[in-house]
Amino acid sequence: MSQRNPNPNGSIGDLKMNAKTVKTVNYTDEQTAKVVEAFKAVNGKMAKDAIDVLAASIGKSARSIIAKASREGVYSKGEPVTKTGEPVEHKEELATAIGAVLGLDEASASSLTKSNKKALQVIFAALANSKPI
Repeated sequence: MSQRNPNPNGSIGDLKMNAKTVKTVNYTDEQTAKVVEAFKAVNGKMAKDAIDVLAASIGKSARSIIAKASREGVYSKGEPVTKTGEPVEHKEELATAIGAVLGLDEASASSLTKSNKKALQVIFAALANSKPI
């Protein structure tokens, strides 16, 4: 008669079921070096088209290339830009800058954030180009 072992960890008698997991290598050392070298050459900011070409040459997807570069510490995400390609300006930053030029306290400057962004940009540009009184 065999006895059942009430041990919940999957062991049968004195034998434990341990399976060693074998890690499969997704990128060879040469492929990793090629990705790292390509991203270092452009300071981590590579165009989408260039990433697609690199991915095709290595035989991986563009997303996989970006993930690998990120893991290797050589990928940097680009700064957000508007449709016209200009850097994004936040209303809070504009309001703070206008408040600093006009000498407003923090509460008064933060109330400017309720204004229209385009109006804040026009006011800031006018203040930046004006002469001191």
